[in-house]
Amino acid sequence: MRKQEIEFRDPVVQSVVNKFVDRSDVGFAKYGKTMRDDKSDVFVWLNHLQEELMDATLYLQRLKEEISDLREEKALINELNEIDIIDEFVFLPKKKEKKVKQKKSLEQKLGRGDHFNFTIDEPRYQRTLSTSAFLALHPEDND
Repeated sequence: MRKQEIEFRDPVVQSVVNKFVDRSDVGFAKYGKTMRDDKSDVFVWLNHLQEELMDATLYLQRLKEEISDLREEKALINELNEIDIIDEFVFLPKKKEKKVKQKKSLEQKLGRGDHFNFTIDEPRYQRTLSTSAFLALHPEDND
């Protein structure tokens, strides 16, 4: 085994070189020979490369999905943080106007009961909730 002293100006390059050396040590421990000493057919090497690239593609896909999930989560959190509730749901009865003596209406004469007028002040948002933000706030509606 040859030893070589290398000065690294870039710690990323140093990390990669160290990983190559470690990987070589693992391969030598497993197969008992270096890649230079392996006299396998070229087709075997191509097959190994293909399998490694297929594995790499799976790792890439998994990482893309993870990043996508994290981006969606971050967007949802940002969206929820941007909601500015001006007021809550409030049921306010309309102010009673001064009563003017009037004859009872036909409905009142027929005994249909009291009638109440009220308004519903709904919350006003600075922006509209997306479906994902709504479902995050109302998990019971996820079914």
